Amino acid sequence: MTPAPSFRSGSGRLCLDFIRTLRHRGTARPEEELPDPAALAAWVGRFGPWESVPEAAAVGHDAQARQLREAIHTLVAAAREPVEGGTALTAALTAALSTALSTAGDTVNRIAALPVPAPQLDGSGRLRWLAAAPVPAVLALIARDAVDLVTGPSIDRVHECADPDCHALFLDSSRPGTRRWCSMNTCGNRAKKQTLRGRSVSRPEG
Repeated sequence: MTPAPSFRSGSGRLCLDFIRTLRHRGTARPEEELPDPAALAAWVGRFGPWESVPEAAAVGHDAQARQLREAIHTLVAAAREPVEGGTALTAALTAALSTALSTAGDTVNRIAALPVPAPQLDGSGRLRWLAAAPVPAVLALIARDAVDLVTGPSIDRVHECADPDCHALFLDSSRPGTRRWCSMNTCGNRAKKQTLRGRSVSRPEG
C-alpha cells in the first residue's frame, strides 16, 4: 500500500498551505506534491472539511489545482513586494508584470466564483458539508482565501522562510513580527544546528 503523502501545514492560511505543495520552490530541486489526482484527493481530504475524498473526485482537476497554486503564488509575491517609489521599470518589464498579474488574477477569480462546500445539519444535529464537486469546491475556498489575504492587512505579515532550500511562505502571527522560519521544528532547528556546528568549528583549541 502506498503511504499517504506528508503534506506540510501550519503556514497560518489555507492558501499558503496550498502553495507549499511545491516544495523547495526557487531552488534547483523543486518537488511537486500534486502530480496526479490521487495526490490532490489526499490533500483535499486533509485540508478540506471532509475526512477523505475519493481519487475519482479529483480526476481532471489536478492541472487546474496546479494552475491555481501558481497564480496564487504570483499574486502573493506581488502583494508582498510592491515596486518602491522612484524605482524605474522598462516599458517591457512593466507590461510583462501587468500581464502576469492579470492572468493570475483571472485564474484566481474564476475559481473563487465556483460553489464552495455548504454547511448542513444532519438528522442528529451534527454538521455535514455538502458539495456536488468536492475538489473544485475546496479549490474555490483556497482561491477566496487568497483574495482575502492579498487585499487585506495580513499580507504585511506574510514572510518567506529564511532557509535557502525552503522558501515557504507563512503568516507571522508573532507579536514582534520578526519570525524567520516557516517552522522552528524543521528549518529553524536545522539553522540552529548549523550555527552551533559553525561555532564549534571556529572555536580555537584550548
